[in-house]
Amino acid sequence: MDELKFDSNGLITAVVQDAGTKDVLMVAWMNAESLQKTRESGETWFWSRSRQELWHKGGTSGNIQKVTEIRYDCDADTLLVLVQPAGPACHTGAISCFYRSIPPETSDNL
Repeated sequence: MDELKFDSNGLITAVVQDAGTKDVLMVAWMNAESLQKTRESGETWFWSRSRQELWHKGGTSGNIQKVTEIRYDCDADTLLVLVQPAGPACHTGAISCFYRSIPPETSDNL
């Protein structure tokens, strides 16, 4: 944990990935406290930048994410959180927050 590089606001980016399918489910922010709560509970906790408070993923919806592994990148400034999701990750009800795509401008870009 000492190697991790939190930004000037005390946050680190957390990419959440389904441990089974390898689909990227969401991207959120963690601070030291939410990372510690995640490690202790085995479920994901994040820092809400808009509400300025901790939030337990699935605490309201029931769509918790059981953590199977937490990795960090070579720069130690991004986490990869592998989870077993109990339901959709996105507040819209989509399995992943990445359910939309930007189409190419022309077929030449394919």
